[in-house]
Amino acid sequence: MKGVRVLELAQFTFVPAAGAILADWGADVIKIEHPKRGDTQRGFVNIGGIKVNPNRSPFMEHPNRGKRSVGIDISTAEGMAVIYELAKTADVFLTNYLPSQRQKMKFDIEHIRAFNPKIIYARGSAYGDKGPDRDVGGFDGTAFWNRSGIAHSMTPEELPGPLAQGIPAFGDSIGGMNIAGGISAALFHRERTGEAIELDVSLLSTAWWASGISIDMGIDCGQMMRNRMPGSGGNPGNPFMGNYRTSDGGTINMCTLTPGPHIKSFFTHIGHPECVQDERFSTAEALMKNWQPASEIIKEAFAQKDFKYWRKQLSTYSGQWAPVQTLIDIATDEQALANDMLFEVEASDGGAPIKVVRGPVQFNHEPVKTTRAPQASEHTEIVLMELGIEWDRIEKLKELGAIA
Repeated sequence: MKGVRVLELAQFTFVPAAGAILADWGADVIKIEHPKRGDTQRGFVNIGGIKVNPNRSPFMEHPNRGKRSVGIDISTAEGMAVIYELAKTADVFLTNYLPSQRQKMKFDIEHIRAFNPKIIYARGSAYGDKGPDRDVGGFDGTAFWNRSGIAHSMTPEELPGPLAQGIPAFGDSIGGMNIAGGISAALFHRERTGEAIELDVSLLSTAWWASGISIDMGIDCGQMMRNRMPGSGGNPGNPFMGNYRTSDGGTINMCTLTPGPHIKSFFTHIGHPECVQDERFSTAEALMKNWQPASEIIKEAFAQKDFKYWRKQLSTYSGQWAPVQTLIDIATDEQALANDMLFEVEASDGGAPIKVVRGPVQFNHEPVKTTRAPQASEHTEIVLMELGIEWDRIEKLKELGAIA
């Protein structure tokens, strides 16, 4: 993306996450922030009971690394004039403001395209840019998790209410990747045809895509899958799938979708080679029919040894399985680190480097090379001077409160 400039007028995580991905890929992403308040998310110091250092905030580093921040008050005519000048130099305009706000402040597509007809205009929203809820705001907790059906599907029927979303910005981060992919396709289209297009990604559509198989199945079959209550044992019909508890309270997830080729390997690894010759378990058909007694044998076997033992023991098993880890455990996972899933950026407070999760796309096996998230309005003067704006005008804009 070297040579591509993105003008981002957005807050929170969903749409800024797209800008972060594009910055990871080499684009020059100009983040517009209010001259005094900055991105609203800069004020998040406590979420879910966890206190966050505002100078090392994951709410800013994750969706804003690699960008340059320019402080502009878009509610002023002078501020919007600068936005239009920036738009002339940009390849992409990226926003998550609501339609009414875009119209009121005059940065909807017709306003931006008036200054740059070839700019790609990308919108992120809660519910899409068409329909009765076009102008309704939302977060991933509303549009992605609850309204989409994900919360309902993830909640076992035995529970009295739906499970809450346990990961902040879960749908936001997935949706941001979708936007980045859409922008890449739009840039390719413009390169081939000369046509600049507009694109939309919503949190609701992101959830629908993520849940697509279940939604399609529900529409076609009239039935839907629901999560089950946690416990140790095999899944109905396939004991080689399910969560099994270890002696020290850990959990091993077995996920062998086609058990037939792995019957000998699995029963040998759990210390029950005699089951291979048992007619109840010797073929995939028999195993699926007799899944309950097989599940009891497997459950008892896992309960005899600790989590560490099973991680090592199953490393040579021919089928698919995984240790159930926490989000802190995964930060030291050898396989994740070998694939550069974390990288470091310098901290604005001068402290130890901040570890940041990379985007899922990797080019040429190379790690990400980028910078920390900018401090609010950190690059205002540099970027405006790059536009050719004289210092006298910059000072006047500051006096008017139009820029930081």
